[in-house]
Amino acid sequence: MSARDMYEKDYYSALGVTKDSEATAIKKAYRKLAREFHPDTSKGDKKDESRFKEISEAYEILSDPKSRAEYDEARALYAGGGFRNRNANPGTEYSDMFSGSGDLSDVLSGLFGQRSRGPRRGADLQTEATISFRDSISGLTLPLRLSVDGRAATTINARIPAGVGDGSKIRLKGKGGAGERNAPAGDLFIQIHVTAHPVFSRKGDNLTATVPVTFTEAALGADIEVPTLDSGTVRVRLAPGTASGRTLRVKGKGIAKAHGAFGDLLVTIEVVVPQRLEANEKEALEKFAEATAHHDARAEFQRKARQ
Repeated sequence: MSARDMYEKDYYSALGVTKDSEATAIKKAYRKLAREFHPDTSKGDKKDESRFKEISEAYEILSDPKSRAEYDEARALYAGGGFRNRNANPGTEYSDMFSGSGDLSDVLSGLFGQRSRGPRRGADLQTEATISFRDSISGLTLPLRLSVDGRAATTINARIPAGVGDGSKIRLKGKGGAGERNAPAGDLFIQIHVTAHPVFSRKGDNLTATVPVTFTEAALGADIEVPTLDSGTVRVRLAPGTASGRTLRVKGKGIAKAHGAFGDLLVTIEVVVPQRLEANEKEALEKFAEATAHHDARAEFQRKARQ
């Protein structure tokens, strides 16, 4: 296609948009028309095939900010009846920009060249997926139902690696928009959202959990069973006098790392205060309070406050 043919065409009209339309409106218009006139839909209708080529050509130019700006500039000059030579003195114009050596393809070779004729890599696409906390730790294959370039929806199996975090992006090479003129397809980027777990959270490669214990377990010491993410349990020993808020480390019960290593499980102890007491329980606590009345729990606190 000659440069003259290119700039005589109104690509905005071809897509049914205006010169002031934003990129999102242009993309939306192209997708609608591409679905309507795609060869798979037209089934050999020559007029529809020609129309599809027209809208594809228009979108190729208008979807790229640089080529769109160059096209707009050239169209503005073309509409004015002549191209001003930027290197000439003011007032020097081409009297007939399309005659003889003044052909537009020569005049604009440095401005736009033949860039639009070469192969064009497919567009990168982005989608989102929400997975469970457990799946984010173990990894999974996620089937995604996607429609690319206005075509019928297809299923893409995306491998989500173990240990993926909330907000991470997974790249599937070559699963984006189709390339033009045998150019490679673009990539598909999947933004991962991870739902919260009612017990476990993560801190780097470590799992964290807050475990409730009774006052007597914390005061006297105890061996307690703590759940793990693989649906098993691990025994954790509380030393006598374990304070609420203390964190204990269970080696190797966290998130898988490279070379077969694992992070740890960080267990934070929370001493649970009973909300309701039976008469005998209340009596026992009152006796305990009398027996420990000589212990001032806030003495150190008061001393620090006076510093």
